[in-house]
Amino acid sequence: MLTHPTLHLLTRLGLTGMAEAFTSLADNEEVHGLAHAEWLALLLDHEATWRNNRRLALRLRKAKLRHHAVPEDVDYRAPRGLDRRLFDMLLKGDWIKNHENCAIVGPTGVGKSWLGCALGHKACRDNHSVLYTRLPRLFEELDLARGDGRLTSRMKSISAVDLLILDDWGLQSI
Repeated sequence: MLTHPTLHLLTRLGLTGMAEAFTSLADNEEVHGLAHAEWLALLLDHEATWRNNRRLALRLRKAKLRHHAVPEDVDYRAPRGLDRRLFDMLLKGDWIKNHENCAIVGPTGVGKSWLGCALGHKACRDNHSVLYTRLPRLFEELDLARGDGRLTSRMKSISAVDLLILDDWGLQSI
């Protein structure tokens, strides 16, 4: 079997994940006994996984999360008054789908920003668009956009996001 033309065709068709899987599986002795349908299913599974991972990476990059926080790392034993059932309910994301708001409040240093980023990371994994920004920075951007005449387009781009995480609310006067 000629592998180079096959790899070239897979890459040209935009099936990069499938091409990577084809390369790695071609030398694997365990897969030579698979039927054609099983081989194809394996390649398709690799392609789907590759595409999902790429979309997640893009959503996370666009979200600009301040912390690399994932919900699985939340420490419920920390003395911050975090209710596990409530936070698990927030992680399900129904409130995002219903266009509801969530405010995480508490004293300085308890991890409000980190928890917000964990919620944002979970929302990205659930195929929601997320944007993290500090409120003073957002006000600066909006002020510049108003001066440039881009305020309407900037507001449209902000309103198109499923989850907008506003951090450092109330640190400076508005």
